[in-house]
Amino acid sequence: MAPRVLIVGASVGGATAAITLRSFGIETILIEKELVKAKPCGGAVPPAAFREFDLPTSLIDRKVRQCLIVSPSGQETRVPVAGTVPSEDDYVAMVRREVFDSFLRRRAQERGAELIHAQLIGLRVDRRGVEATYRTPSGHEGSVWADVVIGADGAYSPTAKFLGLPNLPRAVAMQERIKLPPDKMARWEETADLYLGHEVSPDLYAWAFPKRDHIAVGIGAGPRHGSAAKQLLNNLKRRLGSALDGGQVILREAHALPMEPRPHLAFDRVMFIGDAAGLVVHTSGEGIYWAMKSGQMAAQTLAEYLDAPSEANLRTYERRWWKQYGTMYRFLRFLQVWGYGNERQMEVFTEMCRNYDVQRLTFDSYMHKQMAPAPWLAQLRMTAEIIASEVRNYVRPRTPLREQLGLTIVEKQKQRVAAAD
Repeated sequence: MAPRVLIVGASVGGATAAITLRSFGIETILIEKELVKAKPCGGAVPPAAFREFDLPTSLIDRKVRQCLIVSPSGQETRVPVAGTVPSEDDYVAMVRREVFDSFLRRRAQERGAELIHAQLIGLRVDRRGVEATYRTPSGHEGSVWADVVIGADGAYSPTAKFLGLPNLPRAVAMQERIKLPPDKMARWEETADLYLGHEVSPDLYAWAFPKRDHIAVGIGAGPRHGSAAKQLLNNLKRRLGSALDGGQVILREAHALPMEPRPHLAFDRVMFIGDAAGLVVHTSGEGIYWAMKSGQMAAQTLAEYLDAPSEANLRTYERRWWKQYGTMYRFLRFLQVWGYGNERQMEVFTEMCRNYDVQRLTFDSYMHKQMAPAPWLAQLRMTAEIIASEVRNYVRPRTPLREQLGLTIVEKQKQRVAAAD
């Protein structure tokens, strides 16, 4: 019998792995428990994903070309989403997961993958192969035999649970989708907002991301602050103030984000990708591209070793992954610890985002998934500016954000305009 691969989870990572496996002619089965309700997600995708995975731009709701970063004290930095040489490809794509995921699943099925709408209820791996049991929404129970299983089933990963692997530390992301009148949507025509401060996110950030006819307003909170997620989201909405006037909440959603990669991404007859592998990057919390890329890379490795899917062989995927992306992950982890460590550092982080060299490093890593070393002169400039900013924010008196929530960003802008007149 021809080798067969089972993928648990058919969102972006699992679907991409299936598409890649089918390109090698490998029999592939996907199990997915939720085909209707979209995964809660900010929905930011770099243009690199559309090039690398041959995706139609019709999946894009908005092309964001500017990012507004707002510090705890209300200081603002507007960052153009552009590389060293600005071009039409300098944007962050905003997508809806219900549209994006469905497209990838359909592509996987069109390429020959079988999709089973069911929940995984058991998994056994031994020297002969993999046996998975599942239950469909109608209550029917069945089983599947495969040679290898790929866990693409999110931060809570039932695949990892059934194999006895420990849980990953997780953050909570909560957001509301708010439908705004056209005149209010114009505020986010090509702009996404990031908000920093303990009142909206103690250790990550909060956001307002534009979609086709609404905005996604959300917060991220680390493991110690998950119980405060609702209050943090309410604080963010108060901070946005009149920018949300006339808005209608059409959906509130929440999900978990892994905070650390798994120590190992592959075992005998088992591989993990995306959130199930903990491959969400620090600082941005970005996961869509990394789920797709890890799905593709795991499938490519598996195609080489499907006849001998031992732990030693399948960890070739793990070694290739960290060789290609390890430096970027370490840099973004450092940036999160340094930039989000406390509110003074958040002020410094906001200021440093005005630095051209910082912008180049950031967008090389985010937009194009490349990270070239900064020239020594650029490193000196960045170091000097960081020191100056640290000194300024050490001595600068700041009004705590909790005293500012009655004065929103929009209202402050109006005051500045009135003062100028």
